[in-house]
Amino acid sequence: MSAGGPSAGRLLVVDDELELCALLEAGLSKRGFTVTSRTSGDAALALLDEADFDAIVVDLNMPGMSGLDVASWVAANRPDTPVVVITAFGSLETAVAAIRSGAYDFVTKPFEVEAIGLTLGRAVGYRRLQAEVRRLRRAAGGDGADAAATRLGGTALHGGSPAMLRTYDTILRAAATDASILVTGESGTGKELVARALHDKGRRASGPFVAINCGALPESLLESELFGHARGSFTDARTSRAGLLVKANGGTLFLDEIGEAPGGLQTKLLRALEERRVRPVGGDDERAFDARIVCATNRDLEAEIEGGRFRSDLYYRINVIRIDLPPLRARGDDVLLLAQRLVEQIAAATGKSVSGIAAPAAEKLLAYAWPGNVRELRNCIERAVALTRFEEITVADLPESIQDYRRSRLVVDLDDPGQLPPLEEMERRYILRVLEAVHGHRTRAAEVLGLDRKTLYRKLERYGIQEE
Repeated sequence: MSAGGPSAGRLLVVDDELELCALLEAGLSKRGFTVTSRTSGDAALALLDEADFDAIVVDLNMPGMSGLDVASWVAANRPDTPVVVITAFGSLETAVAAIRSGAYDFVTKPFEVEAIGLTLGRAVGYRRLQAEVRRLRRAAGGDGADAAATRLGGTALHGGSPAMLRTYDTILRAAATDASILVTGESGTGKELVARALHDKGRRASGPFVAINCGALPESLLESELFGHARGSFTDARTSRAGLLVKANGGTLFLDEIGEAPGGLQTKLLRALEERRVRPVGGDDERAFDARIVCATNRDLEAEIEGGRFRSDLYYRINVIRIDLPPLRARGDDVLLLAQRLVEQIAAATGKSVSGIAAPAAEKLLAYAWPGNVRELRNCIERAVALTRFEEITVADLPESIQDYRRSRLVVDLDDPGQLPPLEEMERRYILRVLEAVHGHRTRAAEVLGLDRKTLYRKLERYGIQEE
């Protein structure tokens, strides 16, 4: 199989030596490129007036129009087409001049066809990434241009990856019901945005949307907030107050971080949800309520149940419909679409003339794993917009953790039998790697590994992997 693959790109080779043109054409064609050659700068420019190429490789020293002139013309007239310049060994100054004229990169003679093929592969990839950035910028700028705006118009959810399209479909179907919904996902994935979309697209959209974080308050205060309290029920309770369950009448109550709700409160909440009636703290009379319940958590509630930290009956009450929100690293090009939208929003709010993201910076954003998900992306873009001196965010504007990021890999030398670990050790390493990727969420790890949870737990016990 060729190194470049069947669609490695269309190349234009420009060199006054026919032998070198033939050498490059033969070698690069074997690597999957479609190659056209010309023996002068003038002939190359005439062809470029009629045809489009993914990259151009040109010799720096040619009679008549030089490679430097060709690079300058392409930079002015075809700025999206990368030029790789071939220069004699040691002529660093001319190579730098070529880069300043708009060339993407340079290679020195003598060179290996394999090396120039790799450079041209990067150049073609760079051009395609630039095109993708422009496409996503257009999508981010137009109402209804991306899948989220089309399918969930009027909400703050955006993205067109397959994982998000499945999420949108579930949201739209669930919104038409009054069933209790559990939204799961890692921290920072936008679970509250899903809850608001469910409310806005449902038949209770005209009612209130009330939200509370169950992990942010002590048990006594959380109970008072949810159920209300009677006058004099505790110090400073000078008047009676309705709880959020009642205040959400006709609308939606969003219980964020439900997995952190204290055990005693879980019992009282279960009773309230089953009877649809609530008794205020210190009160004698119950009040009916009619609210749609949406809960969210980044915890593995099944594991919490097995550990005795979450009531199974409450879990089944809130988990009539489950929506699993994918992490940002599983959403492909949505990273760039979201980043572009954030650039436009933050630049407009701060009054800075920043319009987009340069292709090398976009490449870094795509490569990063985003452990903090959309929340981390917003932080990154807010920082970049504040620091950049240009109209586009560059690599230098990104946090060092993103600039220097390298994906970890499981590396095994198959050619060295002495380095081959036993199968069980490879399985142990892989399970640990999956657990790391899903931030210790064992139910999600079991899904990735294709195991049921009990089988995964047995393997963890056998391999001595303790719960952290």
